[in-house]
Amino acid sequence: MSQIGKQIVDFKVEAFINNDFKTVSKEDVLGKWSVFFFYPADFTFVCPTELEDLANKYDEFKATGAEIYSVSTDTHFVHKAWHDTSDTIKKIKYPMLADPTGVLSRGFNVMIEEAGLAERGTFIVNPAGEIVAYEVVAGNVGRNADELLRKLKALQFIEANPSEVCPAKWEEGKATLKPGIDLVGVI
Repeated sequence: MSQIGKQIVDFKVEAFINNDFKTVSKEDVLGKWSVFFFYPADFTFVCPTELEDLANKYDEFKATGAEIYSVSTDTHFVHKAWHDTSDTIKKIKYPMLADPTGVLSRGFNVMIEEAGLAERGTFIVNPAGEIVAYEVVAGNVGRNADELLRKLKALQFIEANPSEVCPAKWEEGKATLKPGIDLVGVI
């Protein structure tokens, strides 16, 4: 069943951010664009490569007005320990949400119940708290921050320009399409 248009779950979790612990809730997310980036576990193999990719693009995500929230079922203490021991994870400036109870993983329908871990799920959430894009990939395949940023910008563009659509591989500043009878069968 599609999750497009689904309101995100009400939540309140601990996070590790800027070398400190902070509580993050649904109220903190509403009113801005958000990316929830679920991954299986800290101290693993594919996960740090993805989180580093996001860290390297974080300023570009912030420039769009969006916040990134990485999420695993580890505690905020484990996030800190990983940050303190890994040069790769030290690059992260975005909030690392702790989901040991699975409230977020279950709420976004990415919990692997028998393992107590989250799937590799990526969700773009609009300022109203609705899921507007998502993908879930196999645990052994990493994701691409460039493509995620492109999708975020396209979603923001169409929200601001509802009479237009973004074609495949659309990038910011490129031509869009205006659906209408004159385009039927022409493209």
